Amino acid sequence: MLTIEGISVFYDQSQILNDISLTIASGQAVCLLGRNGVGKTTLLKTIMGVLRPASGSIHFDNRNITTTQPHERARAGIGYVPQGRGIFPYLTVTENLLMGLEAARIRPATALDEVYGYFPVLKDMGRRTAGVLSGGQQQQLAIARALVRRPQLLLLDEPTEGIQPSIVQQIEEVIRDLEKRGDMAILLVEQFLDFAVSATSYYCIMEKGHIVARGPTEHLGEAAIRQYLAV
Repeated sequence: MLTIEGISVFYDQSQILNDISLTIASGQAVCLLGRNGVGKTTLLKTIMGVLRPASGSIHFDNRNITTTQPHERARAGIGYVPQGRGIFPYLTVTENLLMGLEAARIRPATALDEVYGYFPVLKDMGRRTAGVLSGGQQQQLAIARALVRRPQLLLLDEPTEGIQPSIVQQIEEVIRDLEKRGDMAILLVEQFLDFAVSATSYYCIMEKGHIVARGPTEHLGEAAIRQYLAV
């Protein structure tokens, strides 16, 4: 579903990503781990087209999307939940979800019902202004807005940041369910190690703009955690 080959990205004169290569198949959920500042969010933004690579290529669903615009990638089937959620605070919950459908090539009649199945509270709060929701509810809304158009690739940047444990558990269950469905690839950036390992089947660890370790999450060992993740 997603193939990244030799991607390098610079901010001004500083190189943030250095020759990154990564493949994610449909039905795989992969967590991207690493300390702050190693380039995890930069990689997500590059996949989404917010940042342009200086070298390398990105293929999505057998198409070269290296130079396509972010809105084209969204229409092609990439859903992105940025760090900080990025909801529309002055629109209602329902209006936020309908905005998610703007990028859909086909609007499924049951799209809203499907995301309400994952996050029932959003149906109950449909008429509320999104900006008054709690942080956890806003995170649910941000994920639901990405899911409402059934993306083939879902990018999640720090979905547990600053939210209560009960909603963290709910988000973990949603990611597991999406992986079991088998028709979506998921790339998750996360600092909360226990959540990342529980929610996904594969991991990649970044260090100074490189991917330095990868494999099934069940094989993520203490040595790698101490070397690359411990603060």
